[in-house]
Amino acid sequence: MSLTPGLTFREKYVVTSEYTAKHLGSGSVEVLATPAMILFMEHTCRVNIDNFLLENRTTVGTHVDVYHVKPAPINSEVMIEAKLLQVDGRKLIFYVAAYWGDKLIGYGIHERYIVDKEEFAQKIK
Repeated sequence: MSLTPGLTFREKYVVTSEYTAKHLGSGSVEVLATPAMILFMEHTCRVNIDNFLLENRTTVGTHVDVYHVKPAPINSEVMIEAKLLQVDGRKLIFYVAAYWGDKLIGYGIHERYIVDKEEFAQKIK
């Protein structure tokens, strides 16, 4: 199977205390923090795309444009859906959405680039 637009991935996450706005410092209440929601979105894209890549390759996040429109409480289950919209060489563009039950709590665009792990690691030495 190849990386083609339309591929859709889903992952579930539990909003534990470590993912709350209060814990991460992005707010003062115990609900899913926006940075944690973005982490879930990036993770969903990465772990699923890695299945399509050679072992020496991975993806790195380069852009996120997300709206967080509703809260999700601590201990709730959040489902992330990521749909591959475009493949442009090494650049991958996804539509990402977060749901708490049937409620859309966040959505947006996420871009990732395919990189060689060794070459990428050399850039930070």
